[in-house]
Amino acid sequence: MISLLARLFIKNHQDTKNPNVRQTYGILCGALGIGLNLLLFAGKFAAGFFSHSIAVTADAFNNLSDAGSSIITLIGFRMAGQKPDPDHPFGHGRIEYISGLLVAVIILLMGFELIQGSAAKILRPEDLTFSPAVLIILAVSILVKCYMYLYNCRLGKRLDSAAMLATAADSLSDALATTLVLAATLTAHFTGLHIDGWCGVLVGLFICWTGFNAAKDTISPLLGQAPDKEFVRQVNEIVMSHQNVLGIHDLIVHNYGPGRILISLHAEVPADGDILTLHDMIDRIEHQLRDALDCHAVIHMDPVCVNDQETNRLKSLVLGYLEEISPRLTMHDFRIVAGPTHTNLIFDVAAPYDFPLQDSELIQAINQRIQQENPGFCAVIEVDKQYTSERS
Repeated sequence: MISLLARLFIKNHQDTKNPNVRQTYGILCGALGIGLNLLLFAGKFAAGFFSHSIAVTADAFNNLSDAGSSIITLIGFRMAGQKPDPDHPFGHGRIEYISGLLVAVIILLMGFELIQGSAAKILRPEDLTFSPAVLIILAVSILVKCYMYLYNCRLGKRLDSAAMLATAADSLSDALATTLVLAATLTAHFTGLHIDGWCGVLVGLFICWTGFNAAKDTISPLLGQAPDKEFVRQVNEIVMSHQNVLGIHDLIVHNYGPGRILISLHAEVPADGDILTLHDMIDRIEHQLRDALDCHAVIHMDPVCVNDQETNRLKSLVLGYLEEISPRLTMHDFRIVAGPTHTNLIFDVAAPYDFPLQDSELIQAINQRIQQENPGFCAVIEVDKQYTSERS
């Protein structure tokens, strides 16, 4: 259905990187979610009322909250699609993450409410009224929620939308919750066991777990998570494809919402190269990154001595020492300053955030290793952190 509606109402529906296309997809999915959830609420509420089932009634109000979640998602996409303004020069894309977080909060609240109501039902159980209509409504609800999970998950991944993925997780939890309610109804009818309240508690716990995971997934980009490993690989591949780029470091990715990514990095270039030629190359790389990855790039040139034998020898020596300490350490901006009594080796070391040594301990360890065999050398070290995750 979504594919058909997209072809009918979304111009250039396959261009999902286009902000207007993304916004329209979000509005379309939100509107469809509102309609389906309201229909499910009406059917389940009637079924729960006539069958005296707290689990069915609670599941109905869960669908009503889902309709509210869809409204939030729709508004979030609408607001996230606004153009940058003087107060928000990087756009409003992070509103989409905020709307996903609100959906997660609603899921958690409904889970707690369901657990509370189900606990009361355990203490004061009531006989359930069996009806084939109830079974049909629950079965149809499961199928509808599975469909909603599939299209939200598919589009959420395609659009890289945290809000849609949160809605997909909610739809899957609803399908499993309704399956438990259906099982409780059948069990009560065929065995006489009153497990309605217990199933309601299980459903509530599952909904809370879903809400917790959805909140975690939306809070992470708001706090500033490490960039996707594939995105980092593509950046490295594009930059290093240019002959005069000797290496890159200090890559930082700033995510202001889907389609609003800013990156900065340092590119090492030959110190004896022509400055105008190198500057032209950096400009071309920035444009290439923008066209290929839909991001705005700022690149700083770092001159590197490539033809000085002593510098190259000492650099290789220090790299070997770093490898002995940990293969996870990298080095950049290496240069030497010779003096009458000693020679300074000046460089930066990039260490992961979870590196076992403190910065001061790492500097001390490197200095000790250098001076064991080279007492005339003194290392002047700046410790950087790696802004890209090794585990992404």
